[in-house]
Amino acid sequence: MENVSINADAWEVKQRFLDVPYNTLRFHEVIAAIEGVKHTDGFFYIVTPNVDHAVRLRGDNILKNIYEQSWLSLCDSKPISWMAKSLSFPLPLVTGSDLTACLFHEVIQPGDRVTLIAPYEEVAQRMMERFPDVHITYHVPPRNVITNEEAMRACAEFAARDKPNFIFIAVGSPQSELIAYEISHTAGSTGVCICCGASLEFITNLQTRAPFVMQKFGFEWLYRLMSDPRRLWRRYVYAVPPLVRMFAAEAMMRSKSRQRARSEKNIVEKQLEKPKTA
Repeated sequence: MENVSINADAWEVKQRFLDVPYNTLRFHEVIAAIEGVKHTDGFFYIVTPNVDHAVRLRGDNILKNIYEQSWLSLCDSKPISWMAKSLSFPLPLVTGSDLTACLFHEVIQPGDRVTLIAPYEEVAQRMMERFPDVHITYHVPPRNVITNEEAMRACAEFAARDKPNFIFIAVGSPQSELIAYEISHTAGSTGVCICCGASLEFITNLQTRAPFVMQKFGFEWLYRLMSDPRRLWRRYVYAVPPLVRMFAAEAMMRSKSRQRARSEKNIVEKQLEKPKTA
């Protein structure tokens, strides 16, 4: 892969939008950053907040801290990216699904060690069949993993055991993020860890991703809702009102900040215009 210059501020310093911490790296910069650390001994976890995550983070300081402590926090929502653009805040779209697919098809090499925290057995088995040259190990946690300290610890210890180059956690949010954070506090943990949602199911055709046109115009959420309305309708319907309030608050805050900056600039300019006295 070609060398890419990475904006250090975008990589190392998170900026808040809708009170969610984000890195403002573009897709190719994310891949370059991952390439740069994949064979080191460190542990680097990546979260990909979308609308559902942003709404969930309201008032949840523990979960917000997990996103803040991540190596990278990347915008996985076209509507949020559009909202940011409308307020002159550049927030590139880097979806977990695109990132996971790119890693498996372009970055992960034969012989690399990959650990999956999988939602169910068939996902892992199909991934092993799809990528036979990659050393894949997997663990399927119980459904109540988020409330089971022993199960959480088992996930973290399994992920640390084989010293993987990559870890993909695909058990939904906030379970995936909590497990990633647990791994980060487990001795001997290594690898680039991605909280990847349904990405493994897309790769193995166990779920179908939205057509490209729907992805391009920000309607991937609508496709998912139509595909599984019984499970998802409540999540999307109840996310809209708080998201609107969050955007209004963000717009007001940024407007006040611009007004304050203009006022301070005017004061400085007036002071500079004052004639010097003898």
